[in-house]
Amino acid sequence: ALTPYPSPRGRGARGEGGRANRSRRFGERSVGEVVAIERLLARCAARRFRGQRIVLTNGCFDLLHVGHVRSLAAARQVGDCLVVGVNDDESVRRLKGPTRPIVPATERAELIAALACVDEVVVFGGPTAVELVQAVRPEVYVKGDDYGSDGKPLPEADVVESYGGRVALLALVPGRSTSDLIATILGRGRATGRRGVWTTKGAK
Repeated sequence: ALTPYPSPRGRGARGEGGRANRSRRFGERSVGEVVAIERLLARCAARRFRGQRIVLTNGCFDLLHVGHVRSLAAARQVGDCLVVGVNDDESVRRLKGPTRPIVPATERAELIAALACVDEVVVFGGPTAVELVQAVRPEVYVKGDDYGSDGKPLPEADVVESYGGRVALLALVPGRSTSDLIATILGRGRATGRRGVWTTKGAK
């Protein structure tokens, strides 16, 4: 499941003219980059050599919303480098149903990489992130507090604990989810008699 995945431009790890995609900078803070698993592992090794702690989290991130942004910002605070695994399209369909994802994996990954709190992004397949965790071996693995002993099962936890890593469960933002956002959009579309099709009239 951890195979090289195309960059947002569909050119592997290279962009226009064959030049390698590089992190861009907003002020003094560089933003992340979508990378293949091989490059990610090399970068993680280099960061550990410099004494940095790797934090890993993962999700579908279909229709990015404020809950995602706040959770990722909080995850970044528990270590020195935040790696985000983004589910590929096939795994999102298996997890969320045949109408998902709304946004394809390459675009979802690019959006996550544009956040200032994110250092590296990798697209992965499979029903869980177990293989990704085994490959990256983060010092801290972060998920929402809807997982854990009193919530949904977290198969990645056993892997993290097996090599001495730590699992951190962070509080979710109440009332903020992609499913709720989709329901709101569809509800407003029905209210206008457009059967779920919404208009951008007046949008800026």
